[in-house]
Formats: sequence, structure tokens, C-alpha cells
Amino acid sequence: MVSSARSCRTRCDESRFLLTSFPPSSLSRAAAGRLVGALDAVLDSNARVAPFRILLQVPGSQVYSAIACGATVEEINQHWEWLEQNLLHTLSVFDNKEDIVSFVKGKVKALIAEETSSKLAEQEEDPEKFREALVKFESRFINHLCFYSFFLGKELKLVIPWVEVQKLERTSNVFMADTVRVTTANKERDFSTFLNIAEAFRIMEQLADVTLRRLLDNEVFELDPDLQDPTQITKRDLEARAQNEFFRAFFRLPRQEKLHEVLDCSLWTPFSRCHTAGRMYTSDTYICFASKEDGCCNVIIPLREVITIEKMEDTSLLPNPIIISIRSKTAFQFIELKDRDTLVENLLQRLKEVNSCNPAHCNNLKNRNQNTPVFGSTCVFRDCESGDVGRGDKSECEKESSYLLNAEALRSDFHQSGGAGLDFGKSREQIKESLWDDHFAEYGRTVCMFRTEKIRKLVAMGIPESLRGQLWLLFSDAATDLALHPGYYAHLVEASLGRCCMATEEIERDLHRSLPEHPAFQSETGIAALRRVLTAYAHRNPRIGYCQSMNILTSVLLLYAKEEEAFWLLVAVCERMLPDYFNHRVIGAQVDQSVFEELIKEQLPELAEHMKDLTPLASISLSWFLTLFLSIMPLESAVNVVDCFFYDGIKAIFRRAARPPPQHVEQERAAKCPILLVFVPSRFLERVKNEESPLPPIGNHHAFFSDDQEASPVTEIANLIHDSYEKFGDHSVEQIEHMRYKHRIRVLQSHEDTTKQNVLRVVIPDVSLLPEDLEELYDLFKREHLIRCYWEAASAAAERHDPSRPYAEQYRIDAQQFCSLYRLLSPWTCGEHTDVLAERMFRLLDENRDHLVEFKALASCLDVMYNGEMNEKIKLLYKLHIPPALTENERDCQSPLKNPLLSTSRPLVIGKSNGDAVDYQKQLKQMLRDLAKEKDTKTEKELPKMSQREFIQFCKTLYSMFHEDPEENDLYQAIATVTTLLLQIGEVGQRSISLGSGSEEFAEDVQPEASALEPDAVFTDTVKSPLKDPQPSPVTEGDWTVSFEHILASLLTEQSLVNFFERPLELKPKLENAKLNQYSLKTTATSCPARGEHPKPSTQQ
Repeated sequence: MVSSARSCRTRCDESRFLLTSFPPSSLSRAAAGRLVGALDAVLDSNARVAPFRILLQVPGSQVYSAIACGATVEEINQHWEWLEQNLLHTLSVFDNKEDIVSFVKGKVKALIAEETSSKLAEQEEDPEKFREALVKFESRFINHLCFYSFFLGKELKLVIPWVEVQKLERTSNVFMADTVRVTTANKERDFSTFLNIAEAFRIMEQLADVTLRRLLDNEVFELDPDLQDPTQITKRDLEARAQNEFFRAFFRLPRQEKLHEVLDCSLWTPFSRCHTAGRMYTSDTYICFASKEDGCCNVIIPLREVITIEKMEDTSLLPNPIIISIRSKTAFQFIELKDRDTLVENLLQRLKEVNSCNPAHCNNLKNRNQNTPVFGSTCVFRDCESGDVGRGDKSECEKESSYLLNAEALRSDFHQSGGAGLDFGKSREQIKESLWDDHFAEYGRTVCMFRTEKIRKLVAMGIPESLRGQLWLLFSDAATDLALHPGYYAHLVEASLGRCCMATEEIERDLHRSLPEHPAFQSETGIAALRRVLTAYAHRNPRIGYCQSMNILTSVLLLYAKEEEAFWLLVAVCERMLPDYFNHRVIGAQVDQSVFEELIKEQLPELAEHMKDLTPLASISLSWFLTLFLSIMPLESAVNVVDCFFYDGIKAIFRRAARPPPQHVEQERAAKCPILLVFVPSRFLERVKNEESPLPPIGNHHAFFSDDQEASPVTEIANLIHDSYEKFGDHSVEQIEHMRYKHRIRVLQSHEDTTKQNVLRVVIPDVSLLPEDLEELYDLFKREHLIRCYWEAASAAAERHDPSRPYAEQYRIDAQQFCSLYRLLSPWTCGEHTDVLAERMFRLLDENRDHLVEFKALASCLDVMYNGEMNEKIKLLYKLHIPPALTENERDCQSPLKNPLLSTSRPLVIGKSNGDAVDYQKQLKQMLRDLAKEKDTKTEKELPKMSQREFIQFCKTLYSMFHEDPEENDLYQAIATVTTLLLQIGEVGQRSISLGSGSEEFAEDVQPEASALEPDAVFTDTVKSPLKDPQPSPVTEGDWTVSFEHILASLLTEQSLVNFFERPLELKPKLENAKLNQYSLKTTATSCPARGEHPKPSTQQ
């Protein structure tokens, strides 16, 4: 496999070195070598087969020692030359071949050790640089999907930002049994041969979800504190976040709850008289239990309900037991707890912290402890002895405002008396109440009740009217918030009433559209209560404020709960049970709509078969999710769905939405009108009745179809709920959360595409750039914003992205980001002066002085540079050299132009290369006459005149732009001529002012007349003054000025300058180059300046 390409025999005949390479003629051997190298690279990422090697050969031995290797001939020859100069001549002193081998090997090892130590020393000398590189690598890893391959001698590197991923799924095909497909806007990529594909895919999902929500959904998304710094995220952090989200979703707890321990254990369940195996979850303020058998038994224990946590004696029957006593004279016994001592210690510490945060609550406990050994729990039931716990400590504010608040649910004040036909419903209510009383006696009557399959069946039957609001408080745990915040709602009401904002205006518009068919909202009492609750919540959570459909939901809450209780129920729904539903973009609702479409395909294949695209269904079903079916079902039926929602969460809504009877689909399919299939679920849901309700039927004001249309068969709500429980399937909370992960990517990317299309629709009419170029430019602009987010832990750039703003203002970049894009895209390359020009351009475009620039501003300036007329380009350059673009303290304010070409004493007759001469006296006369005429007819706002200092900077920019141009010499000659001409014109204006009457008013009148209205006289002075007085009298810089019209007219006299500025330019090559180099430039970028500061220009290109 190896042939000698070059050899050199040492003086010692027993040893020699060989310079070897793979023989190009032996194709089969080369292929075998590549295969071996490829296998080495697969098994060891650091292993590569070098094409050239230097071997130490010992005659008589079959062992060759590798001394050096190289990837190219030049590299290996350098090693060979070093051997000849430093090693070969010393081998003659050895007589033994073994000594030669030992010496050479020792020498090589010493060189390797020395090089390694020097690298370590260099790293230690500059640890900051090393840490910076490490942070950048970790940032790229956490924000990108990276792939590396070295196979069959070919290297492949792939970097895909997570924010560009539109779909992430596990698939299979005829070649690969299990693959991960990553879909971006332009390509699908399949990855396979994972050691553990399930774990890899789960981590990919979590990384994509964290990155997309952090960068694209920061309107409502709040990242866990442990994940705030992208460079510190590990696999363990991602798994902890996923477990936290599952815990909060499963038990429907506040977002701020942080999971601490998850332990296998068993709980004594008195109703079954045995220990139930399951898992204990402990967080900041909760202890929760879930049985291993789904739905068998769940328990939620707020720490505010806990009195004591004690360890019991360890026995063979009760291993490692603890007892948790709560205020409702109940105790929970847990056994088989590992590391019990540490767990109890942690729980006691958290219990102490909870009690210290609620001193009024603790004092109440102590007072009651004097009378009873075990306390009753805070309970929302009016017949419970502890129902008023915490009420005695209301603030003065609440006492003064209590007369404003409704003390009872509106249902009590506006009770509708039914006819004789409703007696059956009343008797059914009494039976239900009796069943619930029996259940409370056995399973508990507080938040800490045992939640089993039996209670789910009771909820499915419908909660009695008298218990509905109270059970809603317990199931949602809003009762805990109510007890922990006495007087909070009354304070919000007083703080918010009388204030006017966009949210309050929207609330006022919707007040009389909230259940207008119900008598409670046909009076001022109900309307006022609704106004107070919605306004108070908007004041509490301004990020959500008010969203349509909140009025309908709150109206129903007020019917069954007190006003303050309705407020806390609204908090539970908006902030815990339906996260991200009620905001500017309703992302959460749209994600669940996508999940719903997937369930439709699974549960209703007949409907999915006839509607290939289920997107139109979302326009109807979105309101179902936002209003919990209150907008489509009759009220007496919809409240049963709300019952299930408060107990089961979002699963209840999915169950109801995906279960229209198949016969309705058959009817519409028989009509051969696929579009009508969209309305099948709505028509069906409008006909759902509740024959057991004690209330008279109430028409639905929000229904899609009127009563005069052909009636659909009536369905009983109890049958519908039972059917949905039976046929929905075993979709657990974990499965729903997994589907949300998958569909959230698609929804967020859909919003980004909508934003992009709307921005382009606004910008395209105002520029001449091609639409496809403008689209690529937008992608670069957005990527520049995102790259800053990647490279900074707590990036201000991420905070600048505001999805609630108008489309064109959602992405904005600062000065340093703009300078990076300018260097990549600008056709006006000026060497080291490019950064200075970029800074000025940013200040010019930053019209509102917030140190941020939008995409439209960038597109407009590039459009002028690439497609503008010469006068537009010169005007843009002119603006870059006057305030505000040019500042007084700019670092290049000193003139670098000391070229004699700029002397004002030069004659105005320039010799040309062809021997002709151009008399600029005539051109100057005509130019000034044209300017005078143009000034009379011009209606556009006149640009301020340029001072001498500003003019010098303008000249410097022009000189820099012409560097390395093919016509560089002609352009320098032309600009020298124009500059001399303009300096003469400026001095003419200066002298005209000095010859005036001396008053400032007269000087202002004389200057335009001397420079424009009497061009002959002006030109005479310009020619003669240098001859009579070669040294012009010194004047202040402020007196010397030149206008934009002077500069433009002077530049137009030189054809080479005209050709330069009218040369056609292509933006596409710049865009292609920028896409390749945008990331690489960031690896050497310095840290970003603070917001409001302008970056120091960099000389790196």
C-alpha cells in the first residue's frame, strides 16, 4: 500500500527514513485505504489518514515508526527538510541501530511535548480569549443543529439555525427504519443511525422549542432562570425544564412553580383501604401525588394547607413513612420514600418559607389552634366552618370598597324561575347534590381531596348548580390564590377604575355583547361587575390586557361565583390552564388548533378524507377553544363542558371538539359539497341540549346558524360527554405536550412568514430592488438580529423583538449590527473608511434617535446605492457629511488631505492627456446660471450648506471610494479638478460675505446673490484673486460654505465621475457572499456596545 516517493540513506547503513504516499496508480489499494480511513474516522472523530508520511525504517525489522505526516507535498517536505538539517547528521555517532531508533523517537516525543506545553502556556496567558471562543462555540451549539462528517476522504459540515427549522419529525423509509427529518424553508434533511434515536429526538425537540420561543415568542414566553444563559444549558437542564413543564401542565399549577423532587412512593387511600403506588412531586409551594395507573388517584396539597410534616417509625409493613397533616382534619401517609430524612428537611424548610410569606395566615392558624387540635381547611363551601379563614385581615382599602363588589354570584340575584316542565330537572339536581355530599364525606371536600375516576364520572354527569362555582375554585386551585391574597382584588378595582387605555376601550365595546340573552347582563349590576373584573385583570396583567372572548368567559364565571372568586378563576384560566391563549397573537390557541387538526385526522377520518386541507376549520373552531364552547353551545349545555374543563384541563376541550357523530359527516358528504363539511361540527354543537338542567333554555347569541334553517338532530350533552370519554382515546398530558412541541414550531414559523410577507408588501412599492433580492435581504437583516441573540447571554437584542408591534417594526438592529451588514452589502467600499461611513449612515437613518434602524430604512439606502440616479447617490453622500450623520466629536474630523491638488491657487485650465485644454471658466459661468434658475423652481426642502470641515470629509470619502477601481487614475484626476473648483466657489461665497455691509442680515442676502445671480462677477473674482494675493486672507471655517447644488453640478462636469456613479451594480452577488460570511464575521467581532452607544469602528474586513 505504500511506495517510496523519496528516500535518503543516513551514514549509518542500518537505518533510513522513508517519505511515503498512497500510490495513485493502485486504484483498488487506494480505495481500500480510503475505506480504512473512513472507518477510522467513524469510530474515532480525531482519526484521519494523512496522504503523506515520514517513516523511520530499521533494516531487518518489519516495524515502521511514523515520524511525521502531512496533508500536502509542501507540508511534508518542510518536515523532511527539518530532519535533514537537525537530525540526520547526528545519527552517525550511534553504532547501534536500537540506539538510533530510541534517539529519534525520544527527539520526536520531546518536540511534541514542547509544542503541547507551549500551547497550554499560550492558553493560560490569554484565558479570556480561550473562554470567549468556548462561549461562542457553546452559543452556536445551543442555537444551531450542527452536523460533521468525514467519510471516504470527503469532509461535510452542516449548520442549521433552530429558528429556521419549520418541521421536526421522526419518519421511516425503505432504506432507513427510523430517521429524524429536519425541514427548513428550502430543504428536507434526514438523519439516521442514532445510538438512541428517542433520546436524540427528544433533545432536538427541546432545543428547538427553547430557541424558537426565546427568540420568536418573547412576547409572553418567560424562560426558566436556569436557561437564561444559552451557554450554560446542558442536557440535564433541558430534561429538568421538560419535567417542570409536564409537572405544571399535569397538575395545572402556576408557571413560577419550580419542581424540586420526584420520588417513587405509595399513598394510603382510605377509600380503597390500601396503599396506592405512584410518584410524589414537590415544588416551591406544593406537594403533589399521581398514581402510576392513570386516573386512579391524584392529590394536590398546597403547603399553605399543611400543619405538620413528621417522620413515623420505620417498620417492615410501613417502610420509610411520613405523615403530612392538613387543616381539614386529614392526614396523608406516604411510605417507601427514599432519602426520607433529606426530603422531610427540605419540605419543612419550604413550609417555613411559605408561612413567613403569609404572616396573617399563620396568625390565624395559631389562634384557631387554641381551640382545636386539628384545623379545618380553608374552604369555599359556605357551610364549612373554616370558610372565612383569612377574611379578618382584609386591608382598609377592601373594607372601604366592599360595597362595590357583588357578595353573591349573579345566578342567585337573577334566578330564572322555570315552569312545571322543569320539576324533573330540579329533582335531578337534588340527586346530584346527594351524590356529591356522599363523595365529599369519603374523598374530602377541599383542594386536597382525592381525585379519582369516580369524581370524573360525577363531573361528566354535570355539577349541581349550587356547587358549580365552588367546585370550579377547588379544581382550578383558584381557592388557594383567593385565600393567599385577601384584599388584592379590591385594591386592583380601585387602582384601575377611572383609568383609560386601549384595553378599557375594548372592554367597554364588548360589555353589552357578553351573554346579552341572559337577564343578569341586561342590567347595570351584571355589566358593572363584568367591567370591574375585566378592568382589574387588565391592570394586573398588562402583557395580556384584554382579549376578545375573555368577556364571554368572565360572564359565565360571574353567574356561578362571587365577583372576587370570578376574578381568581379568570386568573387561573388565562395564566395556568390556557397558557398563551389570551395575548396579542393567541399563539397558544393556534398551537392547540394544530393539535386539534391532527386529532381530527385520527378521530374523524371521514371528515379528513373529504377535506384534505383542514385549515378553514380553524376559522370556526378557534372560538370554541377561546370561549370553552360557550360561544357555540347553548349556555345550559356549555357549562357542563366548562365543568369538565376545570377538572381535566385542555383534554376536555379536545374531547368535545373531536367528537361530532359520524352520521353528520355522512349527511354532508351525500350533499356532495365538501365546503359544507367545515360547518358540520358547528351545526352539530348548536343542537346539543341539556334536558336535566333546572334552568329554562337560553338562546345562543353567538350561534352560526339561525333557527329558521333546517334543524339537525338534537344531542344530549350527557351522552356527548360520555361518548367523548369513551372514544377520545388515551391521550395523556405528556402526549398532548409532545404534540404541542411539534406544532408550536409550525405556528411560530407561520407567524414569521406572515410578518415577512407583510414587511415586503410595504417595502416593495418604495424601492427598485427585485422582490427576490429584497426577500434575501430581509432574511439577512433578521439573521443579523438573531446572531446577536446567539452570542449574548442576556441579550438586549432579544428584548428588542416585540411581536406586538407593527410588522415593519418587529425586528430592529443597532449600530454595530448595521455596520456588519453595511460591510457585507454596500457597494461603496472605502477600505478603513468603510466603518466610518457605516456609522454615519446609521445615524442618518436613525430618524427618531432611538439607536435602532428598521428593515425599510436599510432597504431604502441600499436601493439608492444600487439603483439610484447619480443625483440621488450624490445627495445621499452629501447627507452623510453633514449633521446629524457627521458629528462634531467624530474621530476622523482632522483632514488627511494635504495633497497639492486641493490648493485653491491652482489655475482653472487643466491639460488633458490628448493635448486639448478645457476652459472651466465658461463651465463655471453656465453652472452658476443653471443653479440660479433651478433655485427659483425648486419646491423640495433645501439641504443645509456644507462647511469646509464637512467638505473635506466628503472629499476623503470620494478618494476612498475610488481606491482600486479600474479607472482609479482618471477618477483621482477628475475629483482633484472638481475639488479645486468647489474650494474656489466656497471662497467666493466667503469673500462676498466679507464685502457686505457688515450686518448679518445683509450678509445672508448677499451670499446667494453673489454666488448665483451675478455669476460673471463672481467668476472674475475667482480667477484674479489667487494672482493678486497668492496667500488668501485667513477666515473662519464657518464662513466657508458650499451647497449640494454646487457639488452636484461640479461632479457632472467630469465624465469619468458620471460613469462611476451611473455604473450598473448587482446586489445579488453581495447577498450570496453575505449568506456565506455573515456567521464567520461574528467569530472575530468584539463585544457589543451598550444600547445608546455607538460602536468603535473596526478595521477588519
